[in-house]
Amino acid sequence: MLKSLFSGVSGLQSHQVAMDVESNNIANVNTSGFKYSRANFSDLLAQTKAIATAPQGALGGKNAVQIGLGSTISSMTRIFSQGSVQNSDKNTDVAIQGDGMFIISPDGGNTYKYTRAGDFKFDAGGNFVDNNGFIAQGWLRDQTTGTVDSTAPITNINIAPGLTTPAQASQEVVLKANLNSGPLVESFSPAYAVDTAGAVTDSNGNAITSGDMGVMFNETGEAFSLQDGQGVWASFLSSASTSTNAALIGTGLTPAADQAQTIVFDLDDGSTKTVSYTMLLANTAAQNAALAASAINAESGTTGITATVGTGADLNKIVLENTNGSATASHNISINSVTGADNPFDATEDHQTAWKYTYNSASATIGTGAHKEFKTMADLRQAMQDQANSETGATGIEIAVDSQGKFELKNTDATSIDLNLKVTAYTLSGTTTENVRFTRNMEAMNAVLPAGTTGKAYSQAFNAATHSSSIDIFDSLGSKHTLRMEFRKTALDITTGSTWSMVVSVPEPATIDTVAPTFEKSGSIRFNNDGSLATYNPPNISFSGNNGSAPDQQVNLSFGTANAFDGMTSFDSASSTSGISQDGYTGGDLVGIRIDQSGTLVGSFSNGRSFGLAQIAMAKFTNNEGLGTEGGNVYIQTANSGDPIIGTAATAGRGFIQSSALEASNVDLSRALTQLIIIQRGFQANGKTITTSDQLLQTLIGLKN
Repeated sequence: MLKSLFSGVSGLQSHQVAMDVESNNIANVNTSGFKYSRANFSDLLAQTKAIATAPQGALGGKNAVQIGLGSTISSMTRIFSQGSVQNSDKNTDVAIQGDGMFIISPDGGNTYKYTRAGDFKFDAGGNFVDNNGFIAQGWLRDQTTGTVDSTAPITNINIAPGLTTPAQASQEVVLKANLNSGPLVESFSPAYAVDTAGAVTDSNGNAITSGDMGVMFNETGEAFSLQDGQGVWASFLSSASTSTNAALIGTGLTPAADQAQTIVFDLDDGSTKTVSYTMLLANTAAQNAALAASAINAESGTTGITATVGTGADLNKIVLENTNGSATASHNISINSVTGADNPFDATEDHQTAWKYTYNSASATIGTGAHKEFKTMADLRQAMQDQANSETGATGIEIAVDSQGKFELKNTDATSIDLNLKVTAYTLSGTTTENVRFTRNMEAMNAVLPAGTTGKAYSQAFNAATHSSSIDIFDSLGSKHTLRMEFRKTALDITTGSTWSMVVSVPEPATIDTVAPTFEKSGSIRFNNDGSLATYNPPNISFSGNNGSAPDQQVNLSFGTANAFDGMTSFDSASSTSGISQDGYTGGDLVGIRIDQSGTLVGSFSNGRSFGLAQIAMAKFTNNEGLGTEGGNVYIQTANSGDPIIGTAATAGRGFIQSSALEASNVDLSRALTQLIIIQRGFQANGKTITTSDQLLQTLIGLKN
């Protein structure tokens, strides 16, 4: 009978403990980071009245007869399920999503405690503390390397009030851009100016190499794409010739009879054209001259030559002229041979004023009285000017390339000759086709310029594909200097790819070179035929601000990896800069702190820079339930929790950190209140056990009466 009394008592005691546990859970329903506990019931040692017996023969076995002696609370289980995350307006609030604990220390890092409550703040000394004043542990930014080393021992997180960052001189400029390799460009600049003496200068007046005309573009950005052998015919004077003799009267012919005549003209393509006519015995000299002129004019569409009958001193002579103005007819006057005893013309005559100016990608051949080959704008200018001044009586004729990339022709010397410039297409059947765009550019120069005139003749503009990018770099004092990089297409190789010149410049008085002009440095960049980067030079510049900052500041130019597409490229698409950056900055004051998912405290400074100042450490335990509590949302390590495994958030099974948020208590009120009812009923039932046992005892005692 007494056993039932004591069983009831143990039940009351156990349920009272369970009530205490559940009451504590409900009391902490609004405690940040709180993890609720559960009381685990177990029975007490049972009294054995009879032991179990095995089956014997025909008699079956019997179970043991045991009487329980009540219940007890064998253990408490803390449930570390994830609490809901609630956003807050405080940027130093942090919540853990997943496993892990914040590490805090009450004594400067000598001992560690742990918490899930992320209600941190900075105290007056810049310590990152919780509501107990315990300092959060983690890693600080190394002032030498500028990084946070999470492999180092943890320490107090402290960010000094009024923190400033010193200026950092730029050490690297990274550029990602595409330079258009196609036949149509949107970004282009005029060809470099070339004066009448052949000096080539850029827009700043600095001497530079003239551009290769094979990679130039017209005024609408269309490539000339000049091939070797393509070019134009050009003449500054018409070709003219007068027959040596006058046409004879018919009666003067020897023998006295109608006489067949031929003139064989050499043509541009190396072939010949024969003109035939007959001097008639019955004609006057003028009529025979007219017959010759008419026969020649009938073939002018092929020969380019027109004929008239002379007058005055040249009475009845045949006057020939080739204005060199037809693209389809031959140029110049070249008589290969004649037949007929009384032919007015000599057997051979050569009157050449038109010359071929053709492109040669390897080298130039410039000379007067011969066909020319050019490669650059300077070559073509020189060839034309020399030829113009080599004409009989010519002097002071000037050809230059102006700042707009146009050829400019002047004939200002009054003692010179009148110019009649004719430029026409050059073609050669079966081998060389007309380069229409180049011809149109040069044809614009066609003009008549009398000697001493102030008028000028201009070609259309020649342009080079260009692109530029700029960025501010910083010296050791934090002063800004604009670094400009200009690219200009200079060469094309069908086998290896394209080459662009590169000019890097800074505003004076800063310098990047020891050779004048010291404020700029020239180089080149070359691409493979798949558009990838081949090589570039210079790879770096030595910058001196000349303003009191440290001189010879080495700045690396990072344009990408050779044979790769991770930086500069040259595809058939618009020239554009997709990314440009540098690593320098001016000094700045700390204006704000944010915390990212890895627990890094990122400082924002007044200079626009942001970088990690510290990183919150997290600890993970083998058995979270084995942790002990000290109040104040603090846990401590115990023998059954295991040692803390310390590392960064979101690694090795540790959860990630969410800033401006707190983890709420994981107490579920619906579950807790339901549990209260269960505990209450259990307590009541155990009380009933005692009262029932008491009544039985009363009945037993009453048997004596």
